[in-house]
Amino acid sequence: MKFPSIQALIPVLCLTLVGCTSPSSTSNVTTSPSSNPSLVVTSTQANRVIALTSISADILGHYDNKKLVGMTGSRLLAKDERFKTIPTVSQGRTPPNLEAIAALKPDLVIGAVGFHDQVLNRLKQIGTNTLATEINSWSDFEKLNRDLAGIVGADPSTLLARLNNCKKSKQGRSPSTLVLVSQRPILAPNKNSWAGNLLDQFKLKNVAGDIQSESPTKGYVTLSAEKVLEANPELLILVNTEPGTVEGFKKLPFWSQLKAVQTDQVYTFDYYGLINPGSIEKIQQMCNKLGMITSLSGTSKLSRANRVDQD
Repeated sequence: MKFPSIQALIPVLCLTLVGCTSPSSTSNVTTSPSSNPSLVVTSTQANRVIALTSISADILGHYDNKKLVGMTGSRLLAKDERFKTIPTVSQGRTPPNLEAIAALKPDLVIGAVGFHDQVLNRLKQIGTNTLATEINSWSDFEKLNRDLAGIVGADPSTLLARLNNCKKSKQGRSPSTLVLVSQRPILAPNKNSWAGNLLDQFKLKNVAGDIQSESPTKGYVTLSAEKVLEANPELLILVNTEPGTVEGFKKLPFWSQLKAVQTDQVYTFDYYGLINPGSIEKIQQMCNKLGMITSLSGTSKLSRANRVDQD
């Protein structure tokens, strides 16, 4: 069975708003607070926007779909009626088509830090306003919502209230938790990533939270088998990045020695929502699942729910 390598996984982690570098200088749209805390005033309000990430397109679709004139092609939004007639200028990990973008005459193009740096810089050189975005925390996500609402002149308060409501769950214990993203090498998010921050939001104790390593992916650390055994988390979250990933984790030589495995506290999560925000729906699904874990933590119900989850 072929398992995903770190070389294959890194571009996937970098694909959208989970950036792989620090914020770039490609953005020439600035945002600032207004007297209304729900509304952000921007130096540029736009009427023709192209979104190169699925999460930006989805957010804009909630606020003012008519101002979205181009977007990335994404399976997450492919069946959404809001986007049926909107042209796509990129697909998956394929770089955006500059000619297609120019033909749509946008007054703003929104992309991701790292993955879209090159195309945003080229657009900026020809006079197109750009915004480079990065989500490494829930506060980053809230800010993106406010910024995009400000750009199209909308009020983000209703959507933000709905999203924040999904984090409100009955808090149980704070079990030690490890999220595994790949097995060759063993890759886990620390506190500087979207996934790591989500664990904090739900009061799950991330055993890799404070670890730093030479991982080429910002916010993720490589762990040795000895380090995983030393941490011996009470709860394991496996990220299903592609077919066979979960079965690959179960073949790790130390798998059966882990407390979480022995007590049946192992969950499988989709890549979208937990690692890459992806879409509003994926974030809500992830919130609901993490909420279930925290509310049932330490009870017999958790084991029963967990067994169902892995079927």
